[in-house]
Amino acid sequence: MATTGDAILVEGARKRYGEKDALAGLDLTVRRGTVHGLLGPNGAGKTTTVRILATLLRHDEGLVRVAGHDVRTEAREVRRRIGLLGQHAALDEELGGRQNLEMFGRLHHLGARRAGTRADELLERFGLADTGRKPVKQYSGGMRRRLDLAASLITEPEVLFLDEPTTGLDPRGRGEVWESVRSLVGGGTTVLLTTQYLEEADQLADRISVVDQGRVVADGTADELKARVGVDRIHVVVRDGARLDEAAGLLPVPRAEVSVDADRRLLSAPVADRMASLTETVRVLAAAGIDAEDIALRRPTLDEVFLHLTAASDGAGASDGSDGSDGSDTDARQEREVAA
Repeated sequence: MATTGDAILVEGARKRYGEKDALAGLDLTVRRGTVHGLLGPNGAGKTTTVRILATLLRHDEGLVRVAGHDVRTEAREVRRRIGLLGQHAALDEELGGRQNLEMFGRLHHLGARRAGTRADELLERFGLADTGRKPVKQYSGGMRRRLDLAASLITEPEVLFLDEPTTGLDPRGRGEVWESVRSLVGGGTTVLLTTQYLEEADQLADRISVVDQGRVVADGTADELKARVGVDRIHVVVRDGARLDEAAGLLPVPRAEVSVDADRRLLSAPVADRMASLTETVRVLAAAGIDAEDIALRRPTLDEVFLHLTAASDGAGASDGSDGSDGSDTDARQEREVAA
């Protein structure tokens, strides 16, 4: 059940499109003042979840609360407390950055003076003050996304939904958005992040929920999820390939657990104690006079976690309405109904 620390609570949420389950009993809890990552393959239900949380789509069953309010019966209260940054920028290319923010402020009924003040605050906050009068069409990709993020904060939301916020950005632009997100959370905003970039979730998210076929199949910190895939491994590249088997027998693990890649002169083995195993490996190889070109400890990556947890998905399961599949037309119709 919800606690005072929960910004988002979802229990048993279901959404169907004809015979397909977009959400099939999804459960999700997001703590206040955190970044919570929502990962999953295409069609897993991520975008449907965000649309329901943002009151753009009605769920069929279950409890869904945002900032302490029910999205079905208290939609207006929810909308007053949220911001949404979708996959595609919602900026006017011909207007300047400040004009865009002022326009969003006026659309949110802030009034001319308050909209202007808020625009200046956000331009300063996102490092765009010097470019506020420049047409958005002259902005770089990272600058556009930061301005889009600023626009989503025009009403100072308690909860911000970021739906794949860095899609299409180069590494520099992605890094700029990451820094902006970190500053938001430092100021107390709760962020729900959907992303296809596993590194992004690893960098930003305090906790991560993996969604597959309309359900959360795993939840935890990045390290907790990685631990589900397996233990750490030690990798050793031996300089002399002729001594590869000898080196394999010296590693501080049972010989049967050592994988040998002769072509790369690579030994790999699971280890329980990272530093003790590394120290002992260096010692025994040096004592035997075996030179190593490289010795490294490697943890499972979030990519491996993702593939492991969603391996059962064959792409023929639920549609989340984000890939042009069966749910999209119904989504659009229901969004118009909600807006009305």
